[in-house]
Amino acid sequence: MAAVDELTRDEVKRFGLVLQQPKVGYRFTLDPLLLCDFSGAHAEQSIADLGTGSGVMALVLARMAPQARVTAFEQDAGAAGLAGENVQLNGLAERVTVLHEDVLHIRRHLPVSSCDLVVSNPPYRKQGKGRLNEHPGRLAARHETTATLADFLAAAKYLVKPSGRICLVHHPDRLGDLLVAAAEQKLTVLRLRMVHGTPAAEAKVFLVELGKGRRHGALRVLPPLIVRQDGQNYTEEVRTILLGK
Repeated sequence: MAAVDELTRDEVKRFGLVLQQPKVGYRFTLDPLLLCDFSGAHAEQSIADLGTGSGVMALVLARMAPQARVTAFEQDAGAAGLAGENVQLNGLAERVTVLHEDVLHIRRHLPVSSCDLVVSNPPYRKQGKGRLNEHPGRLAARHETTATLADFLAAAKYLVKPSGRICLVHHPDRLGDLLVAAAEQKLTVLRLRMVHGTPAAEAKVFLVELGKGRRHGALRVLPPLIVRQDGQNYTEEVRTILLGK
């Protein structure tokens, strides 16, 4: 893990959280915060976060769903250790558990159909695709190094209850891969929303909700989420997501 002098402390003001992050390495972006808001978590009793990084989604969801127990999986030992420290730092150790484990092996820890909500911000790039980052933390966060997108979906399907939901954020280049993998897993795509940096820009990520054991109904394609109206200032919706009303 990074030494103390190599860490920064950053706030998630809406939820009163402080997170330690490495100065050099993977640092959470806006994407996991958008995903938490998209999930609409509030009354869940059990939540799983697949690939928690520094723990930002696990901690935000624990705030959003105050009765929930959250289990966060992270395959990188340094990131998992830091996430555990962030849980302690924010006084959530009674409800948030961080496990140093690859999503390929989540069955060792939780029973089938045990979660009301499963969230994930998987690595966006396929193995060997795109420019590889030399920093191991950034490499693991941005490129599939062990588990593939299909593996993340399989793990989420195993964990989620038939009445529960799976919510992911991913890169538009992988939307086709996700739809194919979801069909193979017999997961139903329920909602889809594209996220654009500005009104004129192409989508930068997409948010998607899936369920298992559901009849295939009409997919809800939501209006696009615009991050910055003028290229500089956050839109009112994004400010609300970050700071609350």
